[in-house]
Amino acid sequence: MTAVDLSVRDRFLEPPQIRALVQCAELRRGRGDFTPARIGGDRNLQRREEIRGDSICWLTPPLLPAEQALMDALECLRLELNRKALLGLFELELHYAWYPPGAGYARHVDQPQGRAQRQVSLVLYLNEGWTPAAGGELRIFDSAGGHRDVEPIAGRLVWFFTPGLEHAVLPTKRVRSSITGWFRTRDQEAAAAARNT
Repeated sequence: MTAVDLSVRDRFLEPPQIRALVQCAELRRGRGDFTPARIGGDRNLQRREEIRGDSICWLTPPLLPAEQALMDALECLRLELNRKALLGLFELELHYAWYPPGAGYARHVDQPQGRAQRQVSLVLYLNEGWTPAAGGELRIFDSAGGHRDVEPIAGRLVWFFTPGLEHAVLPTKRVRSSITGWFRTRDQEAAAAARNT
């Protein structure tokens, strides 16, 4: 995988849609839905701000109208990716990610050890008026030791193949927010169980 093996689509959503999602995130933050993000496996989860400094809120039903509209738009993308690349993407998991000034996320991969369902990582940025001086870029590393940085500009959707691709969020100088998630294949054990019932 090289640093160019990712897709960047600006204006995936229009400014009014982005503002509506910002309002959804603010509503959820105000009612305490966000929790500090943790790292590690299911049994060994821990908060390590020097590695990962964001807070997250999973998008689970009932969804707010702007969130449902986003899900509908991403469903079209899932179908497009399946049609063009025969990826067998079956479901989507999403969360808000809120980074305070000074926070980032060290180099990592998005597949938990022993679980391979996440196939396509995606990030939709909610940061209006972002400037390069604010930092907070997504850094995608390639196998040759290089990297590509992507600014977190409002309305920009980034997606890339998840398996083995190392990436990071560089420290931000202002609040940085996004919706991050994964298109997943079906859990093979669950799929086999369903076939046998």
